[in-house]
Amino acid sequence: MFGIGVPEMIMIAAIALIVIGPKKLPDLARSLGRALGEFKKATRELKDSLALEDDFKELKDVKTAFDGLNKEVSDAEDDDSAVSEEKRPPQQGDGAGDPPRKEEGLQNTEKSETHGPRDS
Repeated sequence: MFGIGVPEMIMIAAIALIVIGPKKLPDLARSLGRALGEFKKATRELKDSLALEDDFKELKDVKTAFDGLNKEVSDAEDDDSAVSEEKRPPQQGDGAGDPPRKEEGLQNTEKSETHGPRDS
């Protein structure tokens, strides 16, 4: 751990005991432990957020690829519809000489059926 062995750790502890004193040393060690714990937690959160940013970059790349495919498919559909319209026979208009459509015929029969015969 950082090039510090057991003999160096004992020497640091002995100097801390002499300088700080036996009454305040446990409190100092406790607060030092909490500070290191929070530092590790912050470091872990930072790593996680960086990993999430990498994931978002990958998702943006995938979205860009799908958007490109979507554009290609819609362009191909537009080209197909233009070709199929050219091959279609011309449609007849709704002129006065055209026979009534099914819908119009059904509406006329429904009106006559609803009134029925009159009893006077």
